[in-house]
Amino acid sequence: MLVRDWMTKDPLTVAPDTPVLEAINLLKNKGFRRLPVVKDGKLVGLVTDKDLKDAMPSKATTLSVWEMNYLLSKLTVQEVMAKPVITVEADAPLEKAALLMEERKIGGLPVMEGEKLVGIITVTDVLRAFIEVLGLKMGGLRITVDIPDVPGALAQMARAVPPANIVSIATAAHLNGYQRLVLRVVGEDVEGVPDRLRAAGERVVDVRPG
Repeated sequence: MLVRDWMTKDPLTVAPDTPVLEAINLLKNKGFRRLPVVKDGKLVGLVTDKDLKDAMPSKATTLSVWEMNYLLSKLTVQEVMAKPVITVEADAPLEKAALLMEERKIGGLPVMEGEKLVGIITVTDVLRAFIEVLGLKMGGLRITVDIPDVPGALAQMARAVPPANIVSIATAAHLNGYQRLVLRVVGEDVEGVPDRLRAAGERVVDVRPG
């Protein structure tokens, strides 16, 4: 899976001289949480709803409404945006984007093709991909099994599954001499898969409906 397959294409952007109030209204009306900042076709920053809200005067301010509106009318996106921007390439693996977001503690990344902004990828997009890869909407059975951490163990385990079908496999943990896998199986005689795995000598840890 590549970032380009899950990103939002052609994201809404703002210019550096966009007033903060205008950017806040854009986010509110469009339901977004971040806006790439573009100048002369190049990405120069990123502003989030938190950045914009933090720029607003405190409710405890002694400023009058007129004074607040005047100050906010002068405050622009370039004064509150984050720069330089952490980005990811469109052809990067999706897991690279997920790792970047986790390491940098951020919720989204502008997606680039060279110097051109082509999309934005968020934690929500990564979750959508996670749901798809694990087949969470396909039903069936979710089976956790510990297999020996040796060559051929996965193929041996898989031979016990038919006539049901494995639609996803994920590594859940690395144990001492074993790998813990989570399988999702669907299809014919899916209920019999746990017993067939046990009969084949596999260590079935958990079974539950998908």
